[in-house]
Amino acid sequence: MSVVENKIAPEEVFREHGGQLRMSEAIAYGISRYSLYKMRDLGIIEQVTRGLYRLVDLPPISNPDLVIVGLKFPNTVVCLISALSFHEMTTQIPHEISVAITRNARIPSFDSPPVRGYKFSTEAFNAGIEKHKIDGVSVQIYSAEKTLADCFKYRNKLGMDVVLEALKLYRSQKKFNLNKLLKYAKICRVEKVMKPYLEASL
Repeated sequence: MSVVENKIAPEEVFREHGGQLRMSEAIAYGISRYSLYKMRDLGIIEQVTRGLYRLVDLPPISNPDLVIVGLKFPNTVVCLISALSFHEMTTQIPHEISVAITRNARIPSFDSPPVRGYKFSTEAFNAGIEKHKIDGVSVQIYSAEKTLADCFKYRNKLGMDVVLEALKLYRSQKKFNLNKLLKYAKICRVEKVMKPYLEASL
């Protein structure tokens, strides 16, 4: 429903679409740039990041970094330390959002939050994707088991202590799906590396 077709207030257009819109979406729904900037200046909406606006009376964003990545880079998948943090499997505090992309995709570049892209093979990229709704935004994040396999794959970059802590915290959550872990280990080609650690955890 657009402003022009139904002569509804721009604020109502925002409400109809979950309270937040990209500038391109707002324009497509009939809100002019002038109206958008006027709403911002009047304190009706706030600019979350470049090109993204939301109503100020919405509840605070619980995880703004993941929401921004979900909106700005919908074809990426949150991975590695960022996925560990989401699944509460690390004590590390991510200083950037790690996202997986396909090998032929352009690496995303963003300053706030800083985003780092990792190129995955097609099979590894498509495996274990979960879609989570965060503040009304769909964000793609790898499952806990797929994330563990990815972390073993990137163990030299992350540090083995981070990987083993993740495995320990995963186990402490009283979920240990050996079949899933081995499935993703095979896809990520780290089966031989992971197997001894998994067997020791049984």
